Amino acid sequence: MHASSRPLALVILAAGQGSRMNSDLPKVLHQIGGAPLVVHAMEAGLALDPARLIVVTGHGAEAVEAAVAAHQPAAVCVRQNEQLGTGHAVLQAAEALEGFEGDVIVHYGDTPFIGSETLDAMRAARAEHDIVVLGFDAKDPGRYGRLIMDGNRLDRIVEAKDASDEELSETLCNSGLLCADAVTLMRLLQKVGNENASGEYYLTDVPGLAAAEGLSATAITCDEGETLGINTRAELSNAETLFQARKRAEALENGVTLTAPETVFFAFDTYLGRDVTVEPNVVFGPGVTVENDARIRAFSHLEGAHVGARAIVGPYARLRPGAELGNEARIGNFVEVKAAEIGEGAKVNHLSYIGDAEIGGKSNIGAGTITCNYDGVFKHRTTVGRDVFIGSNTMLVAPVSVGDGAMTGSGSVITSDVPAGDMAIARAKQANKKGLGARLMAKLRAQKQAKKGQ
Repeated sequence: MHASSRPLALVILAAGQGSRMNSDLPKVLHQIGGAPLVVHAMEAGLALDPARLIVVTGHGAEAVEAAVAAHQPAAVCVRQNEQLGTGHAVLQAAEALEGFEGDVIVHYGDTPFIGSETLDAMRAARAEHDIVVLGFDAKDPGRYGRLIMDGNRLDRIVEAKDASDEELSETLCNSGLLCADAVTLMRLLQKVGNENASGEYYLTDVPGLAAAEGLSATAITCDEGETLGINTRAELSNAETLFQARKRAEALENGVTLTAPETVFFAFDTYLGRDVTVEPNVVFGPGVTVENDARIRAFSHLEGAHVGARAIVGPYARLRPGAELGNEARIGNFVEVKAAEIGEGAKVNHLSYIGDAEIGGKSNIGAGTITCNYDGVFKHRTTVGRDVFIGSNTMLVAPVSVGDGAMTGSGSVITSDVPAGDMAIARAKQANKKGLGARLMAKLRAQKQAKKGQ
């Protein structure tokens, strides 16, 4: 069977503490692009449609396992209770791989930029070699393990702390990723010892052990930038900068207009359609889709939202999870939308909160309108039909519905359903007290003057 057609398992190592992060949060749960580092590693592997996805956890295992399950419920988590090295970590996946006949790629939860194309190239190289290691030509080899090659054959991997001066002169370095037949890998790992400077069981011993058995090992290379690992807050910040630069370039290449690219921030899964325009200082949280020809105006924040074609959002708008905007809908300045459907051509232009609601097509929601959706215990839903005019400063106290073509008077507190075509007015009758305003103001000014004289 050709290597690329063999079943694939992905083993992601995510057990480390990351002490240099100086954080109570496990290292692999720190985020770039709104997603934990381990999710980025998972996403790259999932593009290859693996038959099994195994994540090895350790430090902060429960939190890591919860994040993994939230993103990919089919993933299997196994624990490395003692961190005794990468070889020992991979061995913890042995039970989860029992009965599996295919290839394994070992990946790392703190290495977010490895692309699916690179993983696929490793898999393809398995057609001619038993062991495939991912390497890179390092500008500053420093502490990286060295790949010692003999032509196209990988002879061995030497950790920097265990390397000779001659070996340290090599610039071809080890990324840590490895691809092998599952059964072969587990068998070789059983032979790995810990006679080294760290007293750990290294995954990097596998190619040498394979060579001793007459098996073939090789290395393929990728760009050094792909292999960037995250160990410190500074490296995390640098990774975010690199991630945002890539996403901005990708958006521009795909036909999106960014009027000030350096001020726009993307999540790992942001989707923007063709001819979308994004003005300055816009932030996309996870789960945002924007369809063709929409405009996101300055200083808006979107998360978990869908924006229809030719819709306009902002400036200074906030779309929270569950916001669904129809084509040509308009959400204006200082408007917040949460768990609500805004129909085609509907407008919510000023200073309003629309939550747990459905707004029908072509309806107009006046300035200062609020859907009062929470009673302190439960959330309730507001339904507004098509072609409805909601007057400014209307409080819609859910659960309540307003029928098609209806209206509400400005300043109304709507607590009962409004039938289609009706107009609802719910406010106290105005009473003018003759001269009271002037008398009250004079009294207050006199009191203020008296206090100054004391």
